[in-house]
Amino acid sequence: MVASSEITIQLKSYARSIGFSLVGIACAEKADTYGEFRDWLEQQFHGSMGYMQRRADAYESPAGVMPDSVSVVMLGVNYDNLAEENVEPGQGKIARYARGAHDYHDILRDKLYLLAQELKRLVPGCRTRGTVDTAPLLERDFARKAGLGWIGKNTMLINKHQGSYLFLASLLTDAELVVDTPHETSHCGTCTRCLQACPTEAFVKPYVLDARRCISYLTIEQRHEPTDESLRPYLSDWIFGCDICQEVCPWNRRNLAASMTEFKDREDLEQLDLVMLLSLSEEEFHERFKNTPMMRPGRAALLRNAAMVAGNQKLVTALPALFALMADEHESELLREAATWAIEQINSAFEKK
Repeated sequence: MVASSEITIQLKSYARSIGFSLVGIACAEKADTYGEFRDWLEQQFHGSMGYMQRRADAYESPAGVMPDSVSVVMLGVNYDNLAEENVEPGQGKIARYARGAHDYHDILRDKLYLLAQELKRLVPGCRTRGTVDTAPLLERDFARKAGLGWIGKNTMLINKHQGSYLFLASLLTDAELVVDTPHETSHCGTCTRCLQACPTEAFVKPYVLDARRCISYLTIEQRHEPTDESLRPYLSDWIFGCDICQEVCPWNRRNLAASMTEFKDREDLEQLDLVMLLSLSEEEFHERFKNTPMMRPGRAALLRNAAMVAGNQKLVTALPALFALMADEHESELLREAATWAIEQINSAFEKK
């Protein structure tokens, strides 16, 4: 079914009215970077994220998500919070995207539902499916095809006016909407700040990330395995995610506020007290972080991260909590091993003195 240009204009206007910073439309065709994605998988750069390998074929085109899809409405939401990045001793850092009071998946799915209902009002009988980074869709590829920006050397989508602190979402439909001109140029130029700033050297080369060395992967996705000891010092203060390659990007100098009020920071999530974290029971963990992205790694992995940060900071005040975790036979081996390592780091600082 073919939609008029007026319908496309109305749909975009509605998307902006409900809080989306960016909106563009691409054809539901083969993803331009699918070949590079398969090469990336073959080199095992996805680490333990096996779901990518299992669904590799589905990433080839939006048909892998919604058969008979014709158009992809790509949407971007700025989540920058303008927060200062100073961390006091005894605190751990959280990536900006995770500091809101609610999980962004839930917020964006609600917005996508509203947008889908509006499209069905404009094009009766059309089918839709909304996705928020959990479906096998190469979102950054289609965001570029929809004119929202370019894929930077740090593999993030960058928009000239909005920077890269962006949540991406998509609405697939069998309605034929008017497509936008793809963003064909890159504005990274000769800049390599993001590549040079990465403490773990996770970028194999520009535009290629080895997730196995990425701090975000190590603190969120690698939930059941201990972190490579050679990488632990480079986690520095990060207990959940990492923003380093975005913090140094010149295109993020504008300091824009989040475009949806739902993403306003919870003050208690800007930084987290390490001793408090290390003392959380399973029940307390769920109560404190329910409905937030912090739930993804689970208690054991998040406390593992807190233990490593305490070790990096040589945090003496964390020793009682670390000893308690190390000695508790009911705790996971993952957490007990991290607590033991942290204690060794703290003790070694005194031995050197």
